[in-house]
Amino acid sequence: MPRRTMLEAIRDALDVMMARDPRVVVFGEDVGYFGGVFRATEGLQRKYGPSRCFDTPISETGIVGVAVGMGAYGLRPVAEIQFADYMYPGYDQIVSEAARLRYRSAGEFTAPIVVRMPCGGGIFGGQTHSQSPEALFTHVCGLKTVIPSNPHDAKGLLIAAIEDEDPVIFLEPKRVYNGPFNGHHDQPVVPWSRHPLGEVPDGHYAIPLGQAALRREGAAVTVLAYGTMVHVAEAAVEETGVDAEILDLRSLVPLDVEAIERSVKKTGRCVILHEATRTSGFGAELSAQVQERCFHHLEAPILRVTGWDTPYPHAQEWDYFPGPERVGRALRAVLEG
Repeated sequence: MPRRTMLEAIRDALDVMMARDPRVVVFGEDVGYFGGVFRATEGLQRKYGPSRCFDTPISETGIVGVAVGMGAYGLRPVAEIQFADYMYPGYDQIVSEAARLRYRSAGEFTAPIVVRMPCGGGIFGGQTHSQSPEALFTHVCGLKTVIPSNPHDAKGLLIAAIEDEDPVIFLEPKRVYNGPFNGHHDQPVVPWSRHPLGEVPDGHYAIPLGQAALRREGAAVTVLAYGTMVHVAEAAVEETGVDAEILDLRSLVPLDVEAIERSVKKTGRCVILHEATRTSGFGAELSAQVQERCFHHLEAPILRVTGWDTPYPHAQEWDYFPGPERVGRALRAVLEG
């Protein structure tokens, strides 16, 4: 089985679906001739032509608006927002049009679109190239929100998202495009070619949205994470020796509540981990779900390890980024609670 980076897995998913379904079109800023700022779409325009993979003006509201119209008329558009930080001009189209179209038309029209966005920090991108806005999408009825943590899942989840009949926000943690970053910025990154989840099957396969993946079995505490933070959690567990169970959510909406409930009821403790700012982050929703469903099984308060309530700083990147040391402190604290 070939091993691929996450970028290669995403490109492979797009290639598979464009070959399989002529309705699939790919577009965004620089995604055609240039192949995207991270080269996720490299070679697709040469293979499928400029009517299937093309560049757009620098207008996020236009990109999303065109995608909604294409979806309503029967195409399967995959639009790229160059960085998740740039999605705000298109947010109105995402919320008011894409998410509401099925409801407001009584099912006459749908928006089977995918909006891809590189997200997260760890690349010294500063406040305008490092944001994790997933909570802004999970709050909107009618949207699905997906965040893979590895190449194998990225391909299968992206294929499932393209095949879905409703709009899917597909967030790609750019810090793990080329390797499973564990939060230690001063250590070499292990490439995906040396990681089991770098094995990506050829051809078509889909991972159903709404199914979490158990990355590590444990008995002492449940760690809920997604994207880059899955690898940070694994590093923290290894360094502390805590027998933690790590659940990679993969999909935030729909959310695999059953897997969360099953794990927390087994361990009796829960640590929630995400890179986004703390206040009103998705971790707050996860905490509420655990509290409502597992209250009588909890042996300690639920703890969150998150980014700070500040813009993502450039000079203090690693003070903001929730690294293994902060996660390790939370693991030890919840065991003492």
